[in-house]
Amino acid sequence: MDKRLSIKKLSIKNLSIGSSIFIYFTVAAIIAITLISLIMFERFTDSLNATIIEENAGIIGKAGESVDSYLRNAMKISDSIYYNVIKNTDISDDNIKNGMNLIYVNNDNMIDDIALIAGDGTLIESMPALRLRDGVNVSDKDFFKKSMAKSEYIYFSMPHIRNLFDRNENSYSWVISMSRAVEVTSEGKATQAVLLINLNYMFFEELFSNVNLGNGGYIYLINDKGDIIWHPRQNEIYAGRFTENNKYAAGLKDGISVENIGGKKLTVNIRTIGYTGWKLVGVTGSAALNADGMKFRLFVLFVADLFLFLLAVVNAFISNRISNPIRRLDGSVREIERGNLDVNIVPSGSYEVEHLGNSIRNMLSRIKVLMSDLVEEHNAKRKSEFDTLQSQINPHFLYNTLDIIVWMIENEKPDKAVSIVTALAKFFRISLSKGKNIITVRDEVEHVRNYLMIQNMRFKNRFEYNIKVDDEVLSYSSLKLMLQPLVENAIYHGMEFMDGDGEIDVSVYKENDDLYFTITDNGLGMSEDVASTLLSKDIIPSKRGSGIGVKNVNERIKLYFGAGYGLFVESEPDEGTKITIHLPAIVYGEKNEDR
Repeated sequence: MDKRLSIKKLSIKNLSIGSSIFIYFTVAAIIAITLISLIMFERFTDSLNATIIEENAGIIGKAGESVDSYLRNAMKISDSIYYNVIKNTDISDDNIKNGMNLIYVNNDNMIDDIALIAGDGTLIESMPALRLRDGVNVSDKDFFKKSMAKSEYIYFSMPHIRNLFDRNENSYSWVISMSRAVEVTSEGKATQAVLLINLNYMFFEELFSNVNLGNGGYIYLINDKGDIIWHPRQNEIYAGRFTENNKYAAGLKDGISVENIGGKKLTVNIRTIGYTGWKLVGVTGSAALNADGMKFRLFVLFVADLFLFLLAVVNAFISNRISNPIRRLDGSVREIERGNLDVNIVPSGSYEVEHLGNSIRNMLSRIKVLMSDLVEEHNAKRKSEFDTLQSQINPHFLYNTLDIIVWMIENEKPDKAVSIVTALAKFFRISLSKGKNIITVRDEVEHVRNYLMIQNMRFKNRFEYNIKVDDEVLSYSSLKLMLQPLVENAIYHGMEFMDGDGEIDVSVYKENDDLYFTITDNGLGMSEDVASTLLSKDIIPSKRGSGIGVKNVNERIKLYFGAGYGLFVESEPDEGTKITIHLPAIVYGEKNEDR
């Protein structure tokens, strides 16, 4: 299988330009025609869906009105029993029984039972003539507790089997209980009771079973918590063979929305039923492809085939006109790929192909120039990066130095204050050096001398320093700000935990044609492994220092003077550290110093 796939890929790759243009144009046309067909079919389907949704919305609206009307009639019956019978009659009087019986007879098509239950759970009166089942404690029933808890509140229960009363039939019917707390009078004394009306559940069965939504849709009824009151597949739900997203629907607002439920795109229509907070939910899927849709699809397929035939003829003509000049240009490009940048490119063919040939020819000349400039540009970029880094003066050094000056003035030590101000001025003057990066050894040594003087005053003579420079090397070239970061490391790292007796020696001397700078300290030192990493890793300098690491100094030296020059680190734990700088011995002014 893999071998056949590789052969297929190879054959496609080796197609001629004419065949490639023909295939690509044809494939593009097929994709375009397919997209247009899909869009047209989608528009047709959307139109059909919109019609179905509109029709279903009308059906759900009428069903909702029927349920709302049914529940309002039930509440009117409850009000009639309460205000016309119970409230105006003593329960010891037979008139209450007659009144309840009259209402029951007039509404027996929707009412199964009417019962008046005392606050202690005993049955006062019921219609038809029934009695409570043995062992039933009404006061423990959910409808009784909720009705007694809220006066004048009408409570509707979930559908359940009518099992509160004894009856002659062997089977039990399904009902929805409607109950409310009422005030009854017995021998002139008012007490609380509960009026219970069991509504016939068959009303919902007959109403919803006749509702048919288009496109395989269905309707179901839930309460405000999402519990199912009626569903066309209710038995399957109870048996666990079907799952409805009724809890999800309970959180939706009234109206029509498209929801992704169970990986299916469904249109959901929600209508809330008045007082109860029940929700009527209509669910429909996408429109199925009917006979008219099939005819439309066949018509689109016929038109697509006709366009493809005409396109094949046009593509064959266009591919021949384009392929020959491109094939010649392709031969020239292959020569360039082999490394022959002197290939002779003769542009021909259409305007675009000729322009492409001219562009490739111009590109070759630019490549030659860019290749020669690439190394120089890279070096210039690296120099710029290092120059930016070394030009940054750490504010902590400046703040601490100014604090020392203020302290000396306040303690009446003007001579020392003048000395440190003079040293600081020389330090910044040499740091600037008119923007030059190559300065004399004299200036570089003077710069580090001023730095050591300031630091020695800051650290209150915790270390001594000595600078030894041969007079003959003072006029040689040096890299600016080369010594100061290394001396800074010796102070902050080598002597960080020393209490005193620190020594830093700086020397500069010449051997043959080479110039050497050494910075030696008697600080804590470091192991050979740690010393070897100073020049190979980006060690983050102390925040108290300049921010220029040993590695950066080493790279700057190599960048300005060549790869054969740089730093050498020698160190032993508890013995100290020696850093040697190797530069070429070049008299300042003999070469371009502003590099």
